[in-house]
Amino acid sequence: MGSPDDYHFRTFPAAVIEGGDQAQAEPATGAWIQAERRGFHDDRATPEQLARTAGNLAQDARQLTGVYLRTADAASDPVATFASYPSTLNVGGPALIPVHLVSNVTVSPTHRRNGLLRRMMTDNLSAAAAAGIPVAALTVSEATIYRRFGFGVATWVSHSALRTDSRFRMLAEPTGRTELVEAADLVTLGPSVFAAFHAAHPGSVDRHAATWSRISGGATEKAEANLGVYAAVHYSEAGTLDGYVSYVFKGWDSDPQTLEVLDLVAADDNAYLGLWAFLASVDLIDRVVCETAPADDPLRWAIADWRALTHTGVEDWLWIRVLDVVAAFEARGYAAAAAGRITLAVTDPLGFAEGTFRLQIADGRATVTRDDAAAPDVALDAPALGSLYLGGVDPLTLAAAAQLTELTPGAALRLRSLLAPTAPVYGTTHF
Repeated sequence: MGSPDDYHFRTFPAAVIEGGDQAQAEPATGAWIQAERRGFHDDRATPEQLARTAGNLAQDARQLTGVYLRTADAASDPVATFASYPSTLNVGGPALIPVHLVSNVTVSPTHRRNGLLRRMMTDNLSAAAAAGIPVAALTVSEATIYRRFGFGVATWVSHSALRTDSRFRMLAEPTGRTELVEAADLVTLGPSVFAAFHAAHPGSVDRHAATWSRISGGATEKAEANLGVYAAVHYSEAGTLDGYVSYVFKGWDSDPQTLEVLDLVAADDNAYLGLWAFLASVDLIDRVVCETAPADDPLRWAIADWRALTHTGVEDWLWIRVLDVVAAFEARGYAAAAAGRITLAVTDPLGFAEGTFRLQIADGRATVTRDDAAAPDVALDAPALGSLYLGGVDPLTLAAAAQLTELTPGAALRLRSLLAPTAPVYGTTHF
């Protein structure tokens, strides 16, 4: 076991050095990237991959934290990595809200159990709270780590497989049309479609810089260009671009012959079904798989054979950490029928969400007041509050799981009504 005195914590912006034949990762950024890749068992980055990664991190405005041995020289690799950056989150309200995203978290196996992650996380969340950011979020590789820091699962996705053989038929044909495009065109065509999707779905987080190369077959942080990526776009009856999909063929050795969806984004339900109808029409293909489908997928109800769509798995996706209960719940949207009041008692060892809060909801908005003298209707901890925040998790389910305690009879059912989302909770951004 080491002590905090053995380490130096440094936070700095991701940076590239321009000039010469090509851009290069700034040395500290490059060393940090190599350490982060080691933590996730990726190959060591080439100079070109380092430059791409550093450029993407800088475009995201990521702040990088590295933990270094005090005895190491200035050019050493960190023994732990951590990154955070600003983005936007749809919470069903009238506007997207700022969200503090946490990513790229690693600790070397030779330096675990020394409090490095706790120090990085608590310092980082404290700075975000002090800056007035109401909510933090992350997506995770290990699901057992982040509850202790107050994060709770708030959205999830399904891994789906659609059989597209002779049994496939839409019950009602989507309107509009789909056209093939070069996958590289999604770099310019995709952002406007994603913006419309982002504005429509509680639980959606804006895309980060690396996404567009990955989904369009361009050179990425971990691989060169993939010429096997294909794409199509959907247009509404009025001719408006309202959806796109990129996909790859899994090879002639796959049985059944399979397309894998890399990214499918639609501005509305019609475009979503139209893109799936296109995928199902591709010749010589019997199955289409997608790992980021909605948990409650409308596609199942749109096809004649309900069993043609199989959900092969469910994956936790966005984890939410409420940093400011009043600001977060007042920014959130509420269904038009939601009206009433409820009082929540929240326990939070880190202190950000600790307290008793009265929520008064009317006309799609909430007024939230901290009142530690009030009698609570419901008691819960910070991770459960994060899970409930977007409305995708049923309070009755959390109560059944002993993660929420009713202090007033019927309070969980009342909370379900008050926190019902304004639209299906769904997002596809992983970071």
